Amino acid sequence: MPELPEVEALALDLRGRLDGHAIAAVHLAAFSALKTYDPPVSALSGLLVDDVTRHGKFLDIEASGLHVIFHLARAGWVRWKDEVPALPPRPSSKSGLAVRIVLDDDSGLDVTEAGTKKSLAMYVVRDPLEVPGIASLGPDPLTDDFTPDVLRAILEREGRKQIKGVLRHQGTIAGIGNAYSDEILHTAKMSPYRPASAIVEAGQVEMLHAAIRTTVGDAVDRSRGLAASELKGEKKSNLAVHGQTGKACPVCGDTVREVSFADSSLQYCPTCQTGGKPLADRRMSKLLK
Repeated sequence: MPELPEVEALALDLRGRLDGHAIAAVHLAAFSALKTYDPPVSALSGLLVDDVTRHGKFLDIEASGLHVIFHLARAGWVRWKDEVPALPPRPSSKSGLAVRIVLDDDSGLDVTEAGTKKSLAMYVVRDPLEVPGIASLGPDPLTDDFTPDVLRAILEREGRKQIKGVLRHQGTIAGIGNAYSDEILHTAKMSPYRPASAIVEAGQVEMLHAAIRTTVGDAVDRSRGLAASELKGEKKSNLAVHGQTGKACPVCGDTVREVSFADSSLQYCPTCQTGGKPLADRRMSKLLK
């Protein structure tokens, strides 16, 4: 799933590629991806691209006052094409193509989504705040106003909620997903099940704040300047625990463990994060009964 660092890098890459170009056409290959109707997609034709930015995990292409906004969900991605096919794409669930944006020089980009669970979303709006997911975003963890005091207030408000879920909730902190929440908690040496309020009580807010800024900030720095085609590989090659089940922790050498849920999983190091104790995997426990 693309998270803040990957979407930030995508925005930077596309900003350079789209600068000075006009949108010639926008083709919908998956009509379910479009979540708005006013302005219509046809209103984008002929508009000059002004900027490409990010709001949390939302990618925003601004063109002459309108915004084409994408949420790539779990399996979405953006693929640049130096030359797009002359014929518009046909709707097809097998191709994975959701949207194609064609520029005035016949270059463009394909927005794709793998798998059968279609969650990718596209919005055409006059103001990004018209997108409900953007309007409800929490603070961005890389901005100057995301201070330890802001984080402390969040943790106090969330109370006994597990810190893993607090970090992932976009209305609480914007842009952090499953992978980077695992990485942040490994850096901070905290259990994913730890209550948010316990971090405040232990005087460890500054430690968690530093882990958030360092983990996400370093990922952004590594991704900056990379083309979209290189971002997935860069992310995977720099993860310490997420997706590393059964491998050695790069800090202590213990075996990275996993807890599975219905539609996701988390990874952690027992020595670094839970005092050497494995966390209960509730799904596996049910299977063994």
